[in-house]
Amino acid sequence: PSKPIYVSVRGKVYDVTSGRGFYGPGGAYAVFAGREASRALGKMSKDDHLRPRLLRPRRDKELGVLADWEIKFQAKYPVVARLAADA
Repeated sequence: PSKPIYVSVRGKVYDVTSGRGFYGPGGAYAVFAGREASRALGKMSKDDHLRPRLLRPRRDKELGVLADWEIKFQAKYPVVARLAADA
């Protein structure tokens, strides 16, 4: 059986397995699989150097773009977990 695919947006972990064609190996958004993708989504970038940095986009425009992505995730994929805050 295939393993589930998860993507985190604003600390919510979504099960995007039903979108395997997008988030699975070779998919257009595979770079986000298993990651907290908020900053990269807000910046509309799949560049590796953006992923490990701060989780939140920095500009109003980026926050708006991220909000649009979050609406799409909420409509299509179940939330299966939340990331824990740093202690």
